[in-house]
Amino acid sequence: MPTAIIANIAGKNEAEFLTWLRKFGADKFLLGADVKNERIVVSGWQETTELWVYDFIRKYVEQGISRIFCTDVSKDGKLEGPAVDLYKNIVSKFPEMFFIASGGVSSTKDLEDLRNAGCKGAIVGKAIYENRVSLRELAALSNES
Repeated sequence: MPTAIIANIAGKNEAEFLTWLRKFGADKFLLGADVKNERIVVSGWQETTELWVYDFIRKYVEQGISRIFCTDVSKDGKLEGPAVDLYKNIVSKFPEMFFIASGGVSSTKDLEDLRNAGCKGAIVGKAIYENRVSLRELAALSNES
């Protein structure tokens, strides 16, 4: 099933994104939510909107979205650990959602914490490049699920 990853347009132009959802079906999209202080950020994280992340997600869940990834931009690329509490809150409010965490992962412990918080997946970037997490470790974790 082809998937389009959508973030900016959903935060900046709701009407356009809703048109896409009606035209192609919500199952064709992986919704991205870039967040800072629980508010949606857009335009390369330069513009903070008034959209509260929970309202943003709810709005699109009501339109059939069932998969989302969320990046806490204050954590991304810093290797200081992910926003586990934020993600735990999101998962508790939307338990039916296939939720992927992003930002801040620095170790396999972080990935275990995210799994325990209810995340179905995590985006790992810099931790791989900096040899803090190996592909072998990721494969082992994935086989544990």
